[in-house]
Amino acid sequence: MKIIKRDGTIVDYDSEKIRVAIQKANNEVTRKEKISKEQIKEIIEYIEELNKPRILVEDIQDIIEEKLMEFGKYVLAKKYITYRYTRELVRKANTTDQSIKELIEGESEYWNNENSNKNAKVVTTQRDYLAGITSTDITRRFLLSEDIVKAHDAGIIHFHDADYFAQNALHNCELINLEDMLQNGTIINGVMIEKPHRFITAATIATQIILAVTSSSYGGATVSLSHLAPFVRESYNKYFEKYQKRGFREKDCKKYAMQDTKKEVEDGVQTFNYQVNSMTNTNGQAPFLSVCMYLGETEEYKEELAMIIEEFLNQRILGFKNEKGIYVTPAFPKLLYVLEKDNMQENGKYWYLTELAAKCTAKRLVPDYISEKKMLELKKDKNGNGNCYPCMGCRSFLTPYIDPKTNKPKYYGRFNQGVVTINLVDVALSSGQDREKFWDIYEERLELCHKALQARHQRLSKATSDIAPILWQHGALARLEKGESIHDLLHGGYSTISLGYAGLYECVKYMTGHSHTDNGEGKEFGLQVMQKLNDKCNEWKQRENMDYSVYGTPIESTTYKFAKCLKERFGTIEGITDRDYITNSYHVPVFEEIDAFSKLKLESEFQRLSPGGAISYIETPNLQNNIESVLQVIKFIYDNIMYAELNTKSDYCQKCGFDGEILIDDNLEWYCPNCGNRDHDTLNVARRTCGYIGSNFWNKGRTQEIKERVLHIDNKDDE
Repeated sequence: MKIIKRDGTIVDYDSEKIRVAIQKANNEVTRKEKISKEQIKEIIEYIEELNKPRILVEDIQDIIEEKLMEFGKYVLAKKYITYRYTRELVRKANTTDQSIKELIEGESEYWNNENSNKNAKVVTTQRDYLAGITSTDITRRFLLSEDIVKAHDAGIIHFHDADYFAQNALHNCELINLEDMLQNGTIINGVMIEKPHRFITAATIATQIILAVTSSSYGGATVSLSHLAPFVRESYNKYFEKYQKRGFREKDCKKYAMQDTKKEVEDGVQTFNYQVNSMTNTNGQAPFLSVCMYLGETEEYKEELAMIIEEFLNQRILGFKNEKGIYVTPAFPKLLYVLEKDNMQENGKYWYLTELAAKCTAKRLVPDYISEKKMLELKKDKNGNGNCYPCMGCRSFLTPYIDPKTNKPKYYGRFNQGVVTINLVDVALSSGQDREKFWDIYEERLELCHKALQARHQRLSKATSDIAPILWQHGALARLEKGESIHDLLHGGYSTISLGYAGLYECVKYMTGHSHTDNGEGKEFGLQVMQKLNDKCNEWKQRENMDYSVYGTPIESTTYKFAKCLKERFGTIEGITDRDYITNSYHVPVFEEIDAFSKLKLESEFQRLSPGGAISYIETPNLQNNIESVLQVIKFIYDNIMYAELNTKSDYCQKCGFDGEILIDDNLEWYCPNCGNRDHDTLNVARRTCGYIGSNFWNKGRTQEIKERVLHIDNKDDE
């Protein structure tokens, strides 16, 4: 017999626990009111003779109370009920102690590997985690309904970022309106920041804005380099004027002004990178930042923008020095390079930037690539025009939106309210391969996700602009008045709210016996599952005037949690629950042999049905001596898929100087193949984790997933 606990976990039946609980109540009454050992045995035998495969712990307690009353032991029954109630209060009132103890002592595998971009040993991260533990406790006990909490604990759904949910002003991610804040000024911590007049000043202010914004939200943020481009020209004009005043010929004025401007751009970009990577926001980490490189965002300042993009790529190729003074691959900022006509013609004016991007990808894993061509096809606004814009953070995309005041598209200054993810594998396994039952369960689970998303929305809807002035009053997301509600920004498409999903591969495999990559029955069923997600989002959107959107969740640590929950609920099923992870979103499973171009082409069909966010990738060997292969993949991305990346390796062993691939052994431990070093503190490992680069190692499930990744390019040209 299995016992279903309050948190949804399933454990083996243990009669001794019943005996102990009754005896504790027995000890509190007089001899006359006690029950005998034989009567306790009778209660236990009664429960066992029910012969139920599974029983709720609450049902067992109800049976004990009924039996005590049948024996006429009313005082004892009252003591047992009081004991039960007291234990419930203790459970509800003291759920944080163990988590805090494990965090502070540094002994918890969960906390040490919860986020591959956070070091749980340092005090700034611990402070964030401590606040998060408290927030999660409040969220579970007071803010969410019991059915949502139980489903979350059982791995049926995942309510993301409960560690920030107690604060009603925190949203997920955003496109920072850097243009507005730089051109019109802003206020940070009560200090007025006026419009800068040089590039290096603008770059520095931008990092201060980024720190303030990401400290007032919990997800990823994106800025565009096009918003910095006008200040390059202002710097150039100042230098030109300086040499002109000194009496230089116009030709020389231009020459020297350009030299000085390029040096300032170099210094400004370096300052930007240093600031972003050395600052720690209130989330206990460097800002989770993406930087957009899109020439098409400006015609007037395209030359200046190209200059900034070139410098960002050059500095990223070089890398950042670690504490030993060795150049390594940083996690942030993530670079987003938009492929467009201007930079995709091999003999064109800006092809050199694409070649530089390819070299950067081969060396440092970034930039990622957004195809303007495909995005214009997929992101149509209500005026019928295609739009191209960056994702927020690592993969979350806004929906097309027309500003009613200007009748023009608007993206910067918009944001995402939050995410709830459905475990598609659990839906499938709960159905027992019965298709009709599958769709019924799917419907129920989606409505549960909807209820959880509404809890997110309702929490945010109570916020006023005063709670985060940098966001709502001073231009990052809006210019509201003091005390004004943000309610209107949560409706009408200004912001999005995301229905996440995970495990499409395992879901389809269980239901059909085929992978969703088979171009047959499996693929057809997979597309139906994805379409259902979109249909529900559209249904909710029409009813509530909110932009619900389907989101391919980057389940970094949750992949392990989901896998463990599935094993507990359904046991080990070959090919479905026999790993310590489930497959992200719609991806081809990491262990399935497939070539790069087939993978990207296939996944493009599923990416289309994940409009709220998704990214595809290919796994590659070291391609630093095979840039032509990188360029071939880039060209294919441009023509076939909206958003994709190349995953290569970029590691370093501080003990022996080895700069090849750091490996994973059969026990899922990282080691240097050159000297055998296994000390995480002296191994620099960078791996793509769900769309972004992680560099602080991962939990057991994600590590197994990384180990099992197969290559999609064989690199024969590099042999």
